[in-house]
Amino acid sequence: MSGHGGEPPTSIRVLLADDQALVRGALAALLSLEKDLTVVAEVGRGDEVVPEALRCAPDVALLDVEMPGMDGIAATAALRAALPTCRVLVVTTFGRPGYLRRAMEAGASGFVVKDTPARQLADAVRRVHAGLRVVDPTLAAETLATGVSPLTERETEVLRTARGGGTVADLAGALHLSEGTVRNHLSAAIGKTGARNRADAIRVAEQNGWLLGE
Repeated sequence: MSGHGGEPPTSIRVLLADDQALVRGALAALLSLEKDLTVVAEVGRGDEVVPEALRCAPDVALLDVEMPGMDGIAATAALRAALPTCRVLVVTTFGRPGYLRRAMEAGASGFVVKDTPARQLADAVRRVHAGLRVVDPTLAAETLATGVSPLTERETEVLRTARGGGTVADLAGALHLSEGTVRNHLSAAIGKTGARNRADAIRVAEQNGWLLGE
């Protein structure tokens, strides 16, 4: 993690959280070109967000979704609880409808994808800081079309565990369930996702952002 000093008195203080150092560095460099934005901290893990935010008091936090320690959506909720004055803009490679819905439920003020042009990203930071909501329009439309996850909590857990492969017996052992129960949950998940098989159900659920780890 690192801090950046010497910001103008009226600048918007920004915290960056992304587990990819190159991406984090690029975002920091792009945002630092803006006269009214100052990157005050950079972290590479989700569980470092709140401690660092409490230390440097950012106005806006840009959080990646998939990070070690704690995912960006859980980090959003934790940050909003610990430092309500800090607004959150989720910036992710994975423009999945389920992620957007959960990010907003967690208290994020914005959700954009990483290939957003630098000028638009800087403007998104300003808009979020001003109390506005900023959402990638394509993703917003997809979210409305997709709706909430049709999977139950247990079906989600079974599919999430099945991503690592293994037999039904393996899954049953890992989840402390009977093999019959696991088969039933897999069958229900396959049906609800309109998939052909287990692997296809996992693919559909992942594309819609329904399997993000709790």
